[in-house]
Amino acid sequence: MTQVSLKTDSLAHGLHGAAQAIVSVRDGVALPQALARIFSHGAATPQARGAIQDLSYLSMRKLGVADGLLSLLANKPPQPAVLHGLLTCALSLLLDQANPAYDDFTVVNQAVEAAAADPEMSHAKGVVNAILRRFLRERATLLPQVEKTPAGAWNYPTWWIDRLKAAYPDQWQDILRAGNAPPPLTLRVNRRKTTVAAYLQTLTAQGIGARQVGPDAVRLDKPAPVAQIPGFTDGLASVQDAAAQLAAPLLDVHDGMYVLDACAAPGGKTGHLLECADIDLVALDHDPKRLRRIEENLQRLQLSAVLKAGDARSDGAGDGWWDGKQFDRILADVPCTASGIVRRHPDIRWLRRKTDTTQLATLSSQILDNLWQMLKPDGKLLLVTCSLWPQESEDQAAAFAQRNQAVRLPAPGQLLPTASAETDHDGLFYALFQKTGP
Repeated sequence: MTQVSLKTDSLAHGLHGAAQAIVSVRDGVALPQALARIFSHGAATPQARGAIQDLSYLSMRKLGVADGLLSLLANKPPQPAVLHGLLTCALSLLLDQANPAYDDFTVVNQAVEAAAADPEMSHAKGVVNAILRRFLRERATLLPQVEKTPAGAWNYPTWWIDRLKAAYPDQWQDILRAGNAPPPLTLRVNRRKTTVAAYLQTLTAQGIGARQVGPDAVRLDKPAPVAQIPGFTDGLASVQDAAAQLAAPLLDVHDGMYVLDACAAPGGKTGHLLECADIDLVALDHDPKRLRRIEENLQRLQLSAVLKAGDARSDGAGDGWWDGKQFDRILADVPCTASGIVRRHPDIRWLRRKTDTTQLATLSSQILDNLWQMLKPDGKLLLVTCSLWPQESEDQAAAFAQRNQAVRLPAPGQLLPTASAETDHDGLFYALFQKTGP
């Protein structure tokens, strides 16, 4: 990562950091990992890191229209890649007219300053100035041209839009709008420590507006850092989307059960299961580093589980994660394209490729078939994905039931993402199965 000398509290510093993050995403790195790399190479303040993160996420939500504008404003794609990223980020800020954080002049000025401070871009500071000023002059004519294209109109890849149209001909526009909306901050109230009613009173006393949106779910009127959420550090509440909070109740755990949470990281559903009953729970993930996230969450909640690193496709003999004792319940939150949670992870739409769906569905089917052998007779397995693509959800569930003669029990099926005053949750899929044979 190129290090430059810019005031860490300046917009120029934020633009430069976000430009580097955009380059990494275009290279196939998920945005959280891209930001972690940037932060590991600098000594920026928490405020400066927050600015880089906010600008990066804004750019991901505006990438389609920003790229379309650059194709009209520049004779060829700006080079190097960080210059392209800087212009994308600056244009995204200029496009954010609903509640602009900076005036247009400041954005242009600070983008030029960011370019001038970077040896890779200093030769192009005049180009940055010219392109951004031309956009401001010709905004009224340029935007309608870009918005005639699917990517410019919706800020998604064209193939993604086409696939949604095919799968949801009546809802595809609402799904795209929901994915472009800012996500809410929804909390799961820890029923072991308090009640929803009592916790709402605590929030009200702190001047925080919120309302109940599920059995254990509370949505804040305005998102806030977790450090400012009453009782968070003491385990009274956890951040978890309302749709994701359906998993634990569906699995119907009772005291004394032996439960497997496969593909468990970062541990939101793990914690919820342990809050619901006194169970012996094994939390499995293939990445030992991700298991640390689960451990941290459980420590905060003052709960415990057996954490295992291993491959959910294996029988456990090779990596030693399973001892052969069958489980009463299995939660299978299998790998998927994450197409239902793009409002929280707007980079996903630009990272995914058409072929990812088939590859991930094949991986997930292998995991499901393997886990089924680890389930007791009369036990239940809950299939969860955060995907909207039928190949990963309903088609997967139907094929699994047929292969394994599994009895399918009532479950919500496909939940489409919504972003309204009444309902506000991510897009998840649920299928619940019971085992009748050995």
